[in-house]
Amino acid sequence: MQQLIDKARVLIEALPYIKQFRGRTVVVKIGGEALENLELRRRFAEDIILLTWVGIPVVVVHGGGTQITRMLERVGLEPAFMDGIRITDEPTLEVVEMVLGGALNKELVRLVNHLGGRAVGITGKDGGLATARPAGKYLGFVGEVVSIDRRVVDALMPAFIPIIAPLAVGEDGATYNVNADPFACRLAVALGAEKLVLLTDVEGVMGRDGSLIATLSADQARTDIASGVISGGMIPKVENALAAIDGGVHKVHIIDGRLEHALLLEVFTAAGVGTQVVAELR
Repeated sequence: MQQLIDKARVLIEALPYIKQFRGRTVVVKIGGEALENLELRRRFAEDIILLTWVGIPVVVVHGGGTQITRMLERVGLEPAFMDGIRITDEPTLEVVEMVLGGALNKELVRLVNHLGGRAVGITGKDGGLATARPAGKYLGFVGEVVSIDRRVVDALMPAFIPIIAPLAVGEDGATYNVNADPFACRLAVALGAEKLVLLTDVEGVMGRDGSLIATLSADQARTDIASGVISGGMIPKVENALAAIDGGVHKVHIIDGRLEHALLLEVFTAAGVGTQVVAELR
């Protein structure tokens, strides 16, 4: 009986958050282990289905770096990187499109639909959703988002959960491979999202003493980057979070996608998980 009571208490704890966020869009970027691991992928699908069922619209942007590298090796192409960014020549771009816009995107759609949700898979190329410019002279078809036309997403929601692969079209008509984090950031801003959630393979942002920072103001985040407290691969994630905050997104959450049901824990509990980035502390 106590287990049943505990379950009821969990539901009651979620009620104020359901009320607060009902009707407010949440953009979620999934990548890393959460995308690679079948069980975590299934739990993630359950999370976004539950959010939509209680009236919280969800838009998903997915990466796929590991899967792209695996497919490149399978077809005999050598993956190449510059400063951590995948160099995307024409043969690599074909594989990127095949993985992101094809197999991986449709697998996520299949899983959500199989578990009772209603998802539609698209890329940033569909309906002119995302336009991009070349990100660097030597990076090939790697792009930076220039603009987002939200109408294609608006046409899908709330009837469907849009699951979006981060590809875009340039002014030259070419296809560009875009990093999923900044893509999700620009999309969240364009949609006027309440939250942007970045699922990562770390707990969140760590302080100088190695402990997790639960809440980080924009000013403190910039100070911590300048002083070296935030370093390495966390810098671009926090910078994307800051860009989203500057663009009007209320909160950005950097959370551990390896944690089962991390998304629900972040949205529906007082303690949350990971690090939330806000404009200012209150």
